[in-house]
Amino acid sequence: MTNKLVLLKRLVFGDHNHTMMMTFIQDLDQDKGADSALIRASLETEEITIKCIGTVIAKQGCWSFLKGGFVLSSPSKSSTLYIKNSDSRDINIEIASASLQPFTEHQWRLNQDTKINEARKRAVTIHISDRQGIGLQGAAIRVELVSKDFPFGSAIANTIIGNSPYQKWFTERFNAAVFENELKWDATEHKQGQVNYTIPDQMLEFIRANQIIARGHNIFWENPKYIPKWALNLTGPDLESAVNSRIQSLMNKYKEEFIHWDVSNEMLHFDFYEERLGPNATLQFFKTAHWADPLATLFMNEFNVVETCSDVDSTVDAYVSRMRELKRGGVFMDGIGLQGHFDVPNCPLMRGVLDKLATLGLPIWLTEVDISNKFSKETQAIYLEEVLREGFSHPAVNGIILWTAMRQGGCYQMCLTDSDFNNLPAGDTVDKLLKEWETGILEGQTDEHGSYSFFGFLGEYKLTANYGTKTVDSTFSLSRGKETKHFNIQL
Repeated sequence: MTNKLVLLKRLVFGDHNHTMMMTFIQDLDQDKGADSALIRASLETEEITIKCIGTVIAKQGCWSFLKGGFVLSSPSKSSTLYIKNSDSRDINIEIASASLQPFTEHQWRLNQDTKINEARKRAVTIHISDRQGIGLQGAAIRVELVSKDFPFGSAIANTIIGNSPYQKWFTERFNAAVFENELKWDATEHKQGQVNYTIPDQMLEFIRANQIIARGHNIFWENPKYIPKWALNLTGPDLESAVNSRIQSLMNKYKEEFIHWDVSNEMLHFDFYEERLGPNATLQFFKTAHWADPLATLFMNEFNVVETCSDVDSTVDAYVSRMRELKRGGVFMDGIGLQGHFDVPNCPLMRGVLDKLATLGLPIWLTEVDISNKFSKETQAIYLEEVLREGFSHPAVNGIILWTAMRQGGCYQMCLTDSDFNNLPAGDTVDKLLKEWETGILEGQTDEHGSYSFFGFLGEYKLTANYGTKTVDSTFSLSRGKETKHFNIQL
């Protein structure tokens, strides 16, 4: 099978010895051939070929928006960007409004920092006055961020139950969690009719005791490999009865306990239930889950959407199309779950995917972030930092969960610590970023107007103001907004 290649342009760079981050945007019009076609952008240099740097489903007779990017980490004098159909069908593509923007690593980081300042921080002015409203110059101010607004956490396993070192390490860092396997159908009903929630109940006690929010993962998993063996051979009414029993039992048990539910995991890659129960099975799962737990946000959780564009089953347009299909069917409390199991990260592509998904106006979470264990622990840490900075700096990302549960035998792909909870390189990276992304404790004095200003990360704050013999303790909440937030304290 050969693909029809349409050469966009040849880009010639001067000799360079530094990494270049490139983003590109193109409008495509497919004016001949099939009703729609998956269009893929690729890149060739003298040294490397990158098979996919962006995709779009181009529809006949209208313009489609292709956005992507790539990283050139070795010197290159010329690079050729190709736009091609993903199969052998004969189509014509017209290209307009093409742009290609290069960034150095330093420029990319500065852009991330600027976006973090805009999306994750806010200016604050505290006014201290006496009872007559006269500003007090020289009042001592102490401000402390006691609870972060942005959910950042990790998966946990049943090994955390009664494990004080594990619990201490986790609670010192994270404010969000997800159970790695313990809520899944095969874990709670390994034998038909024998439902057991003892372990997730104990894990939930730990979550509640430490004021941590948790995602519900998952109600169903479309991959037959992870469906209870006894359910694999069920068909028709028997399978329908089993799935109804599962969803009712789980949702009645944990109503309002979890902020999210991954309703039908990896439904772009697998379709076990729809094959057996009909094309509306997944839609019914979402409707039932919403009816049972209406305050929880229902997520479509998928892999290889943000990690790569080479997977034809989970391109960004395939994800958007499925989300819109659910919406047309009546699902209205939905969220975008991007697992984030990365190989070598392509941050410009990641940004392009997030930008496109952000147009849906739905909450986006990176739900299972890790780096492949084919890399050294040091390389995992480097790549992890790239992914976390890109995710945290994107204003549409509402939370990040690492897939780093410490279970018997280690972790899925990447651990943050050893078995004694001493940091590995990836754990050091997490600690470094957590410290960078917090306001800490600020101390100072009011100016001649009785005011004290600072720029802080969003969250809950504790404030102490002292003037002479008078002291006032107060709290305030800092939420997202472009205007300076003002607080008034009287002494």
